Amino acid sequence: MRPWNQTVGPRLRVVIAPNVAVGPGKADLLQGVVETGSIAAAGRRLGMSYKRAWGLVEAMKDDFGAPLVTTSRGGSARGGAELTELGRTVLGLYRRMEDQAAAATEAELAELQRLLDRTLPDRDQGGPGATKPG
Repeated sequence: MRPWNQTVGPRLRVVIAPNVAVGPGKADLLQGVVETGSIAAAGRRLGMSYKRAWGLVEAMKDDFGAPLVTTSRGGSARGGAELTELGRTVLGLYRRMEDQAAAATEAELAELQRLLDRTLPDRDQGGPGATKPG
């Protein structure tokens, strides 16, 4: 499985039904819940407000007719969030499709990167396409 914060390669948006889609934002939010145990922390990792993160969780619940994330209240035991079985299934299917898309486009991505490398000034020389060391 590719990391949730992938920056190179295809990013898939899958339209499942009219007005129902799963894409990088929702998948990365679900992945963040798995990794942090918190909707708020998952949202922060993605640069989104808690309200936006909660809205996506609620939208997925409405879309699929059942929760993808469950929450527990705070207090002495501290609150948290975790994926339901449905949430794990949705995330797993999305990540598999993402992996398949990456495999199917690997040669084309490599060619695009070669074209990019040929058209930009030397990236290590501080030109417009320069990358920072480290």
